[in-house]
Amino acid sequence: MKVDQHGENGKIKVIITGATGMVGGGVLHECLHHPDVEQVLVLGRKSCEIRHPKLREIVHTDLFDVSPVKEQLSGYNACFFCLGVSSIGMSEAEYTKITYDLTMHVAEALAESNPDMVFCYVTASGTDSTEQGRSMWARVKGRTENALLKLPFKSAYMFRPGYIQPTKGLQNTHPYYAYVSWLYPALKLLIPAYVTSQKEIGNAMIHAVNRGYESSILQCKDIARLAEPAR
Repeated sequence: MKVDQHGENGKIKVIITGATGMVGGGVLHECLHHPDVEQVLVLGRKSCEIRHPKLREIVHTDLFDVSPVKEQLSGYNACFFCLGVSSIGMSEAEYTKITYDLTMHVAEALAESNPDMVFCYVTASGTDSTEQGRSMWARVKGRTENALLKLPFKSAYMFRPGYIQPTKGLQNTHPYYAYVSWLYPALKLLIPAYVTSQKEIGNAMIHAVNRGYESSILQCKDIARLAEPAR
């Protein structure tokens, strides 16, 4: 993907989904504290329970039908789509409904209302772009990525994190991170291709809007590179 200076003449006005989850919560935290982000709209089925001058929120219980709130979703130049579920215990049909159908419904509505939007989508390391592999979740994620890249956004970026190091003090972190977080420095050194952090993901998304990136699919090394401050 050609690098473009998406946000060089203006501030970022971003819609965030999945803000009550681990990844979305970390992205929201970085957006609220980043000088380039002017406005944040959280769209979700329940409140993120955060108050901040930059932040406003739409609580909408049925994200499969955003038509009642569609007018409120216009005027934004970025979307950081962090909503997702684990495939454990789910059939392919169930997982597809949430991962593909819901994502595409929201994304299509945003593309129609915001043609100048940069769309960043959180998938996972191991996603199958061919849609033909043995792993169900990887096929569905790959199908979702491929469909998103065809929508008429200004640009779209697929974020594929592996292990994600939580930001200290943030909520919505899985309990098992308390037992493995101390390994992060070693993991980052030994297997950087599979390790990132909430902070890196948030900053990389912000920089994707302002700077662009040469690839539409970002692995952990790409996320780390894009998260670095401008030189």
